[in-house]
Amino acid sequence: MRKTMLALSLLLGCTSAVASEGIELIGAPTSGGLMIGKTEVGATVRLNDKTLTVSEAGYVVFGFARDAATSQQLTVTLPDGRVHQQQLTLADRSYKIDRIEGVPQRTVTPDPKQMERAAREAKAVRAARAQHSQRTDFLTPVIAPAKGRISGVYGSQRIYNGKPGNPHYGQDIAAPTGTPVAVVWPGEVVFADSDLFYSGGTVIVEHGLGLTTTYIHLNSVDVKVGERLEQGHRIGTVGATGRATGPHLDWRVNWGDVRLDPALVLEHFDSISFSD
Repeated sequence: MRKTMLALSLLLGCTSAVASEGIELIGAPTSGGLMIGKTEVGATVRLNDKTLTVSEAGYVVFGFARDAATSQQLTVTLPDGRVHQQQLTLADRSYKIDRIEGVPQRTVTPDPKQMERAAREAKAVRAARAQHSQRTDFLTPVIAPAKGRISGVYGSQRIYNGKPGNPHYGQDIAAPTGTPVAVVWPGEVVFADSDLFYSGGTVIVEHGLGLTTTYIHLNSVDVKVGERLEQGHRIGTVGATGRATGPHLDWRVNWGDVRLDPALVLEHFDSISFSD
C-alpha cells in the first residue's frame, strides 16, 4: 500500500483542503490504520458516535480496529457552529494464519490460578492504556523500535498447538536476546513490569491523546513508570519472556482500547506534514 494522504475540507460540495474550514488527515484509511488530523482550534470531532479529544492546537488522532466496519462517519463541528460530515470508506484487508507448535501447554490452557493472574495483569494494562494526556509526541516522525527480521504481523490468526488463539495485534521483530529496544516516539512511561504471565517484560508508553505503544517479551526492562522519554531512548532489550517460543520483540500500537497495525504506522508516519 502506498503512503496515502487524505486532505478533507469536510465542506459538502467543496474539494479544497482548508484547515480552518474542516480537517486535514494523514494515515491509512483501512482496518488497523491510524489517522492523525489537524482541524481548527476549538472545533469538535466525532468518529461515528465517539467524541474525540482535540488538542489545544487542533490535532486529533483516531484509528480503526482489525474488523472495523467498511463505512465510517467523521463529523467536524467548527467553533462557529457549522457542522460538516465526511463518509470514510475503509480499504479491504485479508489476514495471515500462523500455526505455532511447541508452546508450553501451561500457557495454552492455563490453570485457574494462572488465569486469575493473567486477568489481574490485563486489567492493569487496560488502565495504563486508558491514560490520556494532551501531549502531541506522535507528530514526531516515527522510527522502528529494533533491528531484526519481521516474524509476525498484525491481524494474523495464531493457532497454538492446534488450538486457535486470539488474533495477533502487534508486529514481531526476531532478534537475539539482548538486542536494544527503543521507543518509537517521545512519550511517558505509563506501565513497566518485568514479569507478566503472557507478555513477560512489558513497557507501555503514552504519546498523547490516548495513543500508546507497547513493547513485550522484553529480557530487561530499563525504564520506570512516570519516566519521560525522548525518541530512541532505550526502554529494554529483546527477550523470550512470557508466552514466547524464541527471542523477539512484539510491539503494538493502541488508540485507547483500539488495536492498530504497527506496520502501517511505520509506513505512513515516517514523515508528517500538515498545510498551514
